[in-house]
Amino acid sequence: MGSSDEHHTLHIFFFPFLAYGHIIPTVDMAKLFAEKGVKATIITTPGNAPFISKAIGKAKTNNNQIQIQTINFSSAEVGLPDGLETTDSITNPCMIEPFFMAISLLQEPLEQLLLKQRPNCVVADMFFPWATDSAAKFGIPRLVFHGTSLFSLCATTCMRFMDPNNDVSSDSESVTIPNLPGEIKIARTSLASYGTGTDMNNLLKEAKESELRSYGIVVNTFYALEKDYADLYSKVLGRKAWHIGPLSLCNRDIEEKAHRGKDASVHEHECLKWLDTKKPNSVVYVCFGSTTRLPDSRLREIAIGLEASGQPFMWVVRKSKEDGVEWLPDGFERRMEGKGVIIRGWAPQVLILEHNAIGAFVTHCGWNSTLESVTAGVPMITWPIFADQFFNEKLVTEVLKIGVPVGAKKWIGLEGDSVSWDAVEKAVKRIMNGGEAIVMRNSAMELSKLARRAMEEGGSSHSDLIALIEELSSITF
Repeated sequence: MGSSDEHHTLHIFFFPFLAYGHIIPTVDMAKLFAEKGVKATIITTPGNAPFISKAIGKAKTNNNQIQIQTINFSSAEVGLPDGLETTDSITNPCMIEPFFMAISLLQEPLEQLLLKQRPNCVVADMFFPWATDSAAKFGIPRLVFHGTSLFSLCATTCMRFMDPNNDVSSDSESVTIPNLPGEIKIARTSLASYGTGTDMNNLLKEAKESELRSYGIVVNTFYALEKDYADLYSKVLGRKAWHIGPLSLCNRDIEEKAHRGKDASVHEHECLKWLDTKKPNSVVYVCFGSTTRLPDSRLREIAIGLEASGQPFMWVVRKSKEDGVEWLPDGFERRMEGKGVIIRGWAPQVLILEHNAIGAFVTHCGWNSTLESVTAGVPMITWPIFADQFFNEKLVTEVLKIGVPVGAKKWIGLEGDSVSWDAVEKAVKRIMNGGEAIVMRNSAMELSKLARRAMEEGGSSHSDLIALIEELSSITF
């Protein structure tokens, strides 16, 4: 490929779903395309624009190539509090339906922008199934961004081929996912709520149909990580997919990495300074993402398990200081002084995972966290909560063999399955000590090297990105 100037005329709309777990990788993706000279416009709502603007402002190259266009989110019209513009602000399950109603009202203002600006392509999140039709009205190709693994996309597709007589209400505890490489068995209880509720079922169905009519998908992964599933997706299922990750690697310095998410509740230098005092591979990092809301009883079991393991830890808890500390065992923070750190709120996760003191990551298996852990070469203790996280756990523990399951088997909402403190202790000891731990750590470090190589010139993800840009540049309208 010649100089990046060739693609200055290529203009792509990036339209992330209104959740931090979707916005963050989409911003990284826009930065990646902008580095190649593509004009990138991120479409979002007024409440999310400052957050995105801040992340873009920290980018060191071509940030003038990225613009933000806002379209109004009709909170009041659907009975939501004014300013509630992300799923992370949803405090009550009864807000979910109106939130998705407001999401559907974004279609018309998006079409007005498409009419006015006529981009060459729209990369829209799976939760906007109508975006395929909106783009088609103007002869514009639409790419889908799922924000999950190819393994998960293949698994959900293969589940549709399941024998109806062998459905998830059967008595047996687990089911083998048909036609999926690896003979993967999954607990029925982790599937029981997949798309529960007519509205969510309909949305997932629409998303799948919309994807089949779209130009293809972009995936935040790299070929070497999910080779069998990448091949299944394209060669067997016949879908067009470009693997252009790990997207987080477009953030190259401390400032960029620190400002990927919301404002951290603790300064990145404080985190790193504390980690500097610990031995390599000795600290357990614990974080359940931006959406999970663990109840006090679950947090208490984690606290007891961490203390019993004897390992130093850094634990991110989505609670403010005003919530009090009654969920912690008596005297816990005093006993753990110097041994463990609790961060209440948001933490600079990529920086923490990259620190050589981190030896394991207790994760909910959200794809961003999983891939960030892979990229940093950190083995995982897997504790899935809902949706694709149960599939991602299987990829980590059974396919890649760089993780230990804590034993969560049920999807029961955003609170997660109940796991006892001794299961936490056992998993921590297993991943931190002994021969198995060394093998997992070495495998994780090998994947980390492959992840970085994929994003370098000539690597699989870099080549897929260039191929996609060139293909989109060649399409005439």
